[in-house]
Amino acid sequence: MNKPPPPKTPKVGLFGILGSGNSGNDASMETVLDYLAAAHPDAIVDAMGGGTPDQMRVRYGIAITPLYWYSKYEGRLSGPMAAPVKALGKGLDVFRTMSWVRRHDVVIMPGTGPLELTLPVRPWGYPFTLLVVALAGRIFRTKVALVSVGAGPVRQRTSRWLSNATARLACYRSYRDEHSLEAMRARGIDTSRDRVYPDLVFGVPTPPYQPGDLRVVGVGVMAYYGGNDDRARAAEIHSSYVQKMTQFTSWLVNSGHRVQLFGGDSKFDWDVADQVLAAVRRERPDLGPAAVSAERADSYADLMRLMSPIGTVVATRYHNVMCALKLCKPTISLGYSQKFVELMTDMGLAEFNLSANSFSVAQLIEQFEAVKTRHAELRQRMADANAANMRALDDQFTVLSQVLFGGDRGDGGDKAVPASPRGRHAAESAIRR
Repeated sequence: MNKPPPPKTPKVGLFGILGSGNSGNDASMETVLDYLAAAHPDAIVDAMGGGTPDQMRVRYGIAITPLYWYSKYEGRLSGPMAAPVKALGKGLDVFRTMSWVRRHDVVIMPGTGPLELTLPVRPWGYPFTLLVVALAGRIFRTKVALVSVGAGPVRQRTSRWLSNATARLACYRSYRDEHSLEAMRARGIDTSRDRVYPDLVFGVPTPPYQPGDLRVVGVGVMAYYGGNDDRARAAEIHSSYVQKMTQFTSWLVNSGHRVQLFGGDSKFDWDVADQVLAAVRRERPDLGPAAVSAERADSYADLMRLMSPIGTVVATRYHNVMCALKLCKPTISLGYSQKFVELMTDMGLAEFNLSANSFSVAQLIEQFEAVKTRHAELRQRMADANAANMRALDDQFTVLSQVLFGGDRGDGGDKAVPASPRGRHAAESAIRR
């Protein structure tokens, strides 16, 4: 009697802007790595992203393939040589990416916002690369999954077409909020079998709760230049944002608070934190080192450690806001898209969301004073929402295992299994029960 063949060891690839200094993106990847380690410990996992091989091996124990061939020449080429080498890289990247996808049984895009363009992105950059991944998945019968991703309306026609094609070619789609699902439906995507689950960052293990010191305020800044439709005013928007964050930080210090400045992307945000810090110290040269400081956070674990002793948080970058909410810190969001409204509403803090483009320092001070007086109430709202989010993510991983590691090979988004009873609106219904 012939023995059945041994089960095949699945090869899983994680794809995205991963390992390159964005703490939120990396936290989404960490949640998926934890899921794979627990549910599919035999899986062979690697990534394609922006991190360095040494960093990814040490921090996450996986190998990484660079997202773009040209990246190894970044900063080394200039003048007439740069353009042709970059053009060559574009062509090579198509074959590199397709070859990478072909070597896997499953490719997961963990969280982030691949189907939204709320920040400046050109169509033949990342949106085109995402389409290459999804198309290669269809050609080589590799299951490509978009897991708890963000989406939104896209005005630019070419970017919208590329993004829609990517979504249609995926074998599994779930979104991090109801707005993302509705945006894809409005863009002509059949979402009848899609799901809504919380952002993957809510799955990151959280340290024991610390109420923090209400006199200590975390101010999360960002290299903010407006959205994809604001390119003509980018410099003006950035200058205004930095000025207002400086004024607010000065007000905090002059009101007797200690301020901890931080960012969420080690490549971009540190310069803004440094500018704000320098401006406040020029205005108040008498301040001691503890009155206002800035600290780098190179990982989500660093960010959580930095926020733990803080009493209240004001932040701009999406995953900085989310980190504060996960830690049950009363938080004011300075958002730049609908995803902030969805997040703050689901966490029970809808009234504490301002626009990064248009907020005034007076508005921010008024909201800050309101948050301070409602600390216990807001903390309980966040604790209840966090518990619901963890349950919903557990549900998603059960469904994901069924779709990606059981049954037939993927053959398109319309073939994904229906949502589980708690899956599609789990976060919303559980939080608003």
